[in-house]
Amino acid sequence: MLSVDLLGFEWLSRLVRSATGWGGLVIIFVYSFLIAFALPGVSEVVLLAPLDLGLPTELRLALIILVSALGKAAGSVFAFHLGQEAKESGPLIRWLRRSRFDVIAWSERRTVEIARRWGYAGLALALSVPFFPDTLSIYAFAVLEEDYVRFAAATFAGSVGRLLVTLALSAGVVAVI
Repeated sequence: MLSVDLLGFEWLSRLVRSATGWGGLVIIFVYSFLIAFALPGVSEVVLLAPLDLGLPTELRLALIILVSALGKAAGSVFAFHLGQEAKESGPLIRWLRRSRFDVIAWSERRTVEIARRWGYAGLALALSVPFFPDTLSIYAFAVLEEDYVRFAAATFAGSVGRLLVTLALSAGVVAVI
């Protein structure tokens, strides 16, 4: 998958890594919103935001996780809406099916497997895997499902899970070093 840097959006990632103060939370929200439906890349970069909010580290990280998860859930609902519209767009689906890489067939197979086995909990679990762009999973699930509220809740939970897993892995690495 292409990185944010290759597509000319490196400035946005840099902006997140330098976000400070309460305005930095807006940057984190917008970045997370965009990552959910438009930007390739990973959302874990928000954990590097040096927000100087005068709060203890744990509270600052909890606030970053909450704002990022809300942004990702909002962006996912937007992607969900686009997916619902795409279901109605026969020419778009036909074009994707005829493309060199049958993205629709691949994502449908994987998403149907996850959806049948785990439902929205499966989406949340899939989105909890750190360092993997999740835009494709969000769109694939959006095309197959119809419940906006459950979709938003699953993407929120998956986003929180992803950042918590990233923090746990980081703490484990630091503890070993």
